[in-house]
Amino acid sequence: MSKKGKGDRVQVILECTEMKESGLPGTSRYITTKNKKNTTDRLELKKYNPILKRMTVHKEIK
Repeated sequence: MSKKGKGDRVQVILECTEMKESGLPGTSRYITTKNKKNTTDRLELKKYNPILKRMTVHKEIK
């Protein structure tokens, strides 16, 4: 039996897409982890943007 470790999990940064398009100053970013084996494509989640004061789509950036 092999030990299960955190080798497959990587830390990713999520950035608001609507904030970029609006041209307003500031950014909304979140840090989270994802399993690289299960989620090979970029992560996309709805998170709260405190500057716009509403839920917006946040995409993974590199």
